[in-house]
Amino acid sequence: MSEPIGIDRPSVERWIDVHVDELTGPYRWRQLSGGHSNLTYLVEGGDGTRVVVRRPPLGQLQPRAHDMHREYRIVCSLAPTDVPVARPYAYCADADVTGAHFYVMAFVDGSAAPRGADLAALIPDPAAQRAVAESFLEALAALHLLDPGDIGLGDLSRPDGYLERQLTSWYRSWTTSAEAAGLDDPRSHELHDLLRSHQPEPGPTRVIHGDYGFHNCLVVPAGRVAAVVDWEVATLGDVRADLAYVLNRWSVEGAELPGREELTMPPSFPSLAEAITIYQAMTGADLADLDYFITFNHWRSACIAHGVYTRYVRGQKPTEGVDVEGFRRSVDARLSAAMTSAASI
Repeated sequence: MSEPIGIDRPSVERWIDVHVDELTGPYRWRQLSGGHSNLTYLVEGGDGTRVVVRRPPLGQLQPRAHDMHREYRIVCSLAPTDVPVARPYAYCADADVTGAHFYVMAFVDGSAAPRGADLAALIPDPAAQRAVAESFLEALAALHLLDPGDIGLGDLSRPDGYLERQLTSWYRSWTTSAEAAGLDDPRSHELHDLLRSHQPEPGPTRVIHGDYGFHNCLVVPAGRVAAVVDWEVATLGDVRADLAYVLNRWSVEGAELPGREELTMPPSFPSLAEAITIYQAMTGADLADLDYFITFNHWRSACIAHGVYTRYVRGQKPTEGVDVEGFRRSVDARLSAAMTSAASI
């Protein structure tokens, strides 16, 4: 391949020689597709051992965004638990090595389901399809059952005020990116005000992924989630937010609703109502005020798509082969879905 973007290859390879015992050269690099945020590379050593190198995107970033050490710390804390994650190897805190902090983790042999894909193409067997759906919900439940203090993540963020922090952070992301993106929408401001004024009573504080979906799960044909990846926006918060994010993408039924992902789930998957029942049975979670969180996550997803769109417009990410305008359409669809569900709050 051509020289990897954002990687000083000789310098990083020297660092790997010293800090990652599991890998030896010569090295072969390949950029992994599917992510629109951090730059992620598959690196194969001379003996065929494979690892993943992950660093922030290029360009000026939002404060505290794309914190590699934070993400690495989360993966290290979850590795001994029932939550499936890739084995973490080493973290580089010296930005002089390649212009940014980065970390190295094991390569997990599995497939993520990109947006617009058909899960049946990854998991052909109907029994395995049902199994992977249950494994997907089980991994989320396993995360939500963990006490953050027990795994060393009690200080990952403030243990209270999750919704307040989220509303402030994502609204700031929207307002500070709108001019550069050439994209603003009055519905985003209206929804922000509504969500802020109708905040429900908080639930127990847990680690939540923040972007949990099949696009961030590596699945194997036998019907299992082999690893959950991309912990960039994980924080301490309300499990109903993570669950609502999943439900807004559960396309076995109601796929025609605006703002749902285009991922096609096979008929053998649990229905939306069954998915809620399975999760609740696994966790015992109180799912009151779920409509609020469904609205919140549609609005938050619009803000995320807005931020990704902005990075492409600014030239911080390569646009070759990327449907950049698709992110603009996603912003509109998510805001439409949020306005619809807001009527139930």
